[in-house]
This record gives sequence, C-alpha cells and structure tokens, in this order.
Amino acid sequence: MDDLKKDILSLIEKYNDSKDESVFIPGESSVPVSGRVYDNSDISMLIESALDFWLTTGRYNDEFESTLARFLKAKRVLTVNSGSSANLLAFACLKSHLIKNNIQDGDEVITVAAGFPTTVNPIIQNNCIPVFVDVELPGYNIDTTKIEAAITKKTRAIMIAHTLGNPFEVNEIQRICKENNLFLIEDCCDALGSEYNGVKVGSFGDVATLSFYPAHHITMGEGGAVFSSKHLILKAAESLRDWGRDCWCPPGKDNTCGVRFNWKLGDLPKGYDHKYIYSHLGYNLKITDMQAAVGLAQLNHLQDFIDSRKKNFSLLKKGLSGLENKIMLPEPTKNSDPSWFGFPITLYQQNLRENFLNFLNDKKIGTRLIFAGNLTKQPYMKNLKFKISGELTNTDIIMSDSLWIGVYPGLNEQMINYMLESIHEFFKSN
Repeated sequence: MDDLKKDILSLIEKYNDSKDESVFIPGESSVPVSGRVYDNSDISMLIESALDFWLTTGRYNDEFESTLARFLKAKRVLTVNSGSSANLLAFACLKSHLIKNNIQDGDEVITVAAGFPTTVNPIIQNNCIPVFVDVELPGYNIDTTKIEAAITKKTRAIMIAHTLGNPFEVNEIQRICKENNLFLIEDCCDALGSEYNGVKVGSFGDVATLSFYPAHHITMGEGGAVFSSKHLILKAAESLRDWGRDCWCPPGKDNTCGVRFNWKLGDLPKGYDHKYIYSHLGYNLKITDMQAAVGLAQLNHLQDFIDSRKKNFSLLKKGLSGLENKIMLPEPTKNSDPSWFGFPITLYQQNLRENFLNFLNDKKIGTRLIFAGNLTKQPYMKNLKFKISGELTNTDIIMSDSLWIGVYPGLNEQMINYMLESIHEFFKSN
C-alpha cells in the first residue's frame, strides 16, 4: 500500500512538472495583485489527505493548528471556514456568558470605515453599534488621536485590522483599551507575519483572526482562523464554532472527559449525553482536513512568502520615490515590520484615479481599491444603525483617490520593473 501511494504521488509530481511554466511578456502577460503560490509539496499533501478520505477536521487540521500556534506564539489556533467567519466568531465569543463583563446588545464598538466589510459586519450582526473613526495617512490605520473622543459609557471594544499588513499603533491602542476597560479584536487577515516591536500581530488583543483565501499570505482555498491565549475566549470560540455544543470532544471521538453521561446542565435530565448539550447559540464553521492539509504544506513556505512580499514592497517604494509630488507613498507604522499584503497608493490630484486605473488595466497590471472605501456610503449600510465620531476626511480621500497594487510572491523582479515603468509612463503626462 505504501509503495502504491508513493507511485501515485510520483505521478502527481510528474503531472505538475509537465505544466508549461509561463514566460512573462511585458504588455501581454497579466500582473495580478494576488494569487495562489504552490509547488509539488502542496499538491502531494492534498492528495495524501484525499487518500485518507477523512472528510471533516482530522489529523492534518490538528497539526496545522498546532504548527501555526507555535509560529504565532499563541496558546491555541482554531480553524474556521473563512476569514469572515473568523471575525464573526471572534466577536461573538466576547458576548459569551463565559466571558467576564461580556459585550451586550446595544454596546458600541470603535472601528474604521476604510476597510473590509467583514471587519465591521460582526458588530452589527451581534446587535451592537459600530462607531467609525477616521484613519491616518500614509499608514492607512485608525487615527489613534481620535479614538478617545469616540468613547462613551456604552463603548466596550475596539475591532480593527492591520491595514494591508501594516500594524496599527499597538502601544497607544493597548493603553486606551486598558484605561477604558475595552476588549481589543485584531483582524490580522492581511497581516500574517507582521510584527510590532518584534512581536507577531495578533498577540496584543484579546482575540485575533486570519484568512486563508488565495489572495492572502498562505491559502487553503477557503479558510480562516481565530487565535488567542485566553482560555475562556478559546473555550467560547470552540463551542460557537462547533454548533454551540458544551462538549469538547473532537469529531469521531467520544467521552474525552470520562463522564459523558454524568452531566447535569440546564433543564435537561441528569446524565443526558454531553455530546448533545448546547451552551451557546452556535454555528458549524469547521474546515475539511483536505483544506488543512494544503494549509499545512503552505506553512512550510510562509517565511519565504513573507520575505518575498517585503522585497517586492521595497522595490516598489524605491522605484516610485521620484513620484512623491504625484502620489502618497505608504509608510510603515513606527516600530513595526510589516508583512505587506499590498502596496497602497494615494493620488494627490483629485479625479485622476479612474484614468490611472484604466491605464494600468490596459497595461494588464492588476489593481484594487482599498476595500470598501468609506463603508458608511455602501448601499447595504443605508438602513443600519451606526455612529460616526468626528469627520472621516482621510477615509473619503481613500474612497476617492486611493488604490493598491500587488506585492505577492508570484511577482518576480521583471514584473515589478514593468509595473514601475508603466506607472512612471503615466505620470509623465499626468
């Protein structure tokens, strides 16, 4: 059987090696903002897990969670089916009865409008009120000087992302949270491997999240994670992820506690099977073991991926330094070492972005806007309850004049140079 498996994996590698490696042709080949990056080891691990035919979470997921937890220096990582689900779970667990001074319906949560919707949506989905604060430029993160003015007696948390991989000002936000008894939820979906003062992001708040969508630092197709070093938060998150059940046995295992039929909870009769006792209004947000196998293989590339992103970012910033009168170049937060998700650009000249986007599109250079721009102006927010603290001046600038281009590991130096040449060409006449 082992020899047969080796033969199968060998044939898979030959098949993958037989694919033509595309040659980059400037002006003809596309330069995407992101994409999957993989090799034979990723495919082989996927095939091995498929041959196991364990269809829910299993040994590959266990190893992925523990390996990633070691990298993050977190007590535990819990995989979920997307980064959006991770944010939903992270917020919901802070409303759990297990958490002291837990968040209640109607409480306020400080966040930003210049970000991705699913950093904010869990606040609304859990019957709380987002309070939007402006961001600072050229870092694209929350303006910490404006947070305290947004705090009221109803404020219970800050939920924000490390935008495009650039860590927010952790020290100041931690101070504000400590002085005002606020929870901190770190959305690290774009920031795997980023550091602040030499410590991985996700280590500073009560709970943090990741995404493994193909655009992100590593992928398993669809997937995400919640991580924390706080036992009760992890316990609540696991229960909410797994249907809301009180039992902590993994799928396929029974009676881990040794007293499966001796519990007395709620109004159920004593001895009711603990596997079917539910202490939370939960979901089913688990991944498959085949997804976890891909993620586990990707972890072997993670440091190379991070290094490549940093290199590509540096090449772009150096190459665009002569255009600082035309465009605002991004700046990393002081004392940070970002694992960049993308390279943000803000044009100083108003009403020029559309022409710039069309020009780059004609050059087959991929671009993206900075997510929702100003989330408060999105159609779905029209009839929802939220608050704005102060003016969202920089948020509106981002909505009107900003975009980002790629730095992902699939871009080589030839592609980066082509991007630079094209951008310089545009600004010669604009």
